[in-house]
Amino acid sequence: QVQLVESGGGLVQPGGSLRLSCVASGSGFSFAAMGWYRQAPGKQRELVATITRGGSSVYADSVKGRFAISSDNAKNTVYLQMNSLKPEDTAVYFCNVLSVTGSTFWGQGTQVTVSA
Repeated sequence: QVQLVESGGGLVQPGGSLRLSCVASGSGFSFAAMGWYRQAPGKQRELVATITRGGSSVYADSVKGRFAISSDNAKNTVYLQMNSLKPEDTAVYFCNVLSVTGSTFWGQGTQVTVSA
């Protein structure tokens, strides 16, 4: 069984920064890709950014130039550096992992609130 532990969410003022982390653990686990999705109240869950084990990344248009995703393959950890945060970035952020065996796992989510 794979477990995902997310951290780093919180309350920040507009223009501020936060860094999210997600650690994946499990016997013999290795990831093919890791990423972040978010879900705002009343809206569908949407992709924020993903990164493959090889380092290729994809970003939602709404966060390009403001957010940066990175990973530590040896630690099965993915990070999301969020800068220039806007109120519309307020959402629950979920870590998503695709294992090398093709299974998908989700974290419990961490709240990010951008408000003055």
